[in-house]
Amino acid sequence: MIWQDDDELFQLIKSELFSAVVGDVMDKLGYFHQFLSPKIVPLQDNMVVVGRAMPVLEADSFGEISPSQKNPIMSKPFGLMLEALDDLQKNEVYICTGSSPEYALWGELMSARALQCGAVGAVVDGYSRDTSGILELGFPTFSYGRYAQDQGPRGKVIDYRVPIEMNGVWINPGDIIFGDRDGVCVIPRKIEKDVMEAALEKARGEKVVLKAIQNGMSATEAFAKYGIM
Repeated sequence: MIWQDDDELFQLIKSELFSAVVGDVMDKLGYFHQFLSPKIVPLQDNMVVVGRAMPVLEADSFGEISPSQKNPIMSKPFGLMLEALDDLQKNEVYICTGSSPEYALWGELMSARALQCGAVGAVVDGYSRDTSGILELGFPTFSYGRYAQDQGPRGKVIDYRVPIEMNGVWINPGDIIFGDRDGVCVIPRKIEKDVMEAALEKARGEKVVLKAIQNGMSATEAFAKYGIM
C-alpha cells in the first residue's frame, strides 16, 4: 500500500484521480452501477468530495411536528437530523436519500456544523439551499441544484449510519464517496484497496498516452501499445 491512513489516501485521490478513472476501474472489476444519478452535481464546478459515507435516511412528513404515539420521531422538528449532524466524524460525508425531491436537504448552518465536526462534504438526493453561505464556507456540496424550500415542515431524518440505496447504488457506512464535476461514485470498502491502486496506475498511464497522442501517435497505435483510451 502506498498510503498509511485515510488522510493520505484522500489527499492522493484529490491530487491524482478523477471520478471517470475510478468508475472505469470498477467496471473492470465487475461493479457496473456505482455512480449516483447525473442530476447530483456540485454547487461549484471546482468542488471535490472525498470521504467515508455517513448515510442518512430521510422521509417525507406533513408538518414540522406530527405528534404520534407510535413514533416519537414525528414529534421532533427535523426528526433525527440534528443528531445525525452532531454525529459526523472526521473525513465523513453526509449522504442522504429517501424523500421526495421537493425541498432542500442541506444548507449553510448544516455545513457550518459539519465543518466543526471534521466532515468533508455533503451529497444529497435532492436540493440544497443557502448557496451563498455554503460557497463562502467552501463546503463541498453535491445536490440536484439550488432550491430554497425548507425540509422543516416537509421531511424528517428517520435514521442514520444505516445502509441506504440511492439511484440504485447501495451505500454502506464507511464506503468511500468520491465526487467531482463529472459525477459522484461509491467505492465499496471491501474493494477500495484494489480500486485505488488500479485507478492510480491507470491515471498515471493516461498521462503517458496523452503525451504520446499530442506527439502524433494515433489512437489505434496508442491503444495497441498502452491498452488505455
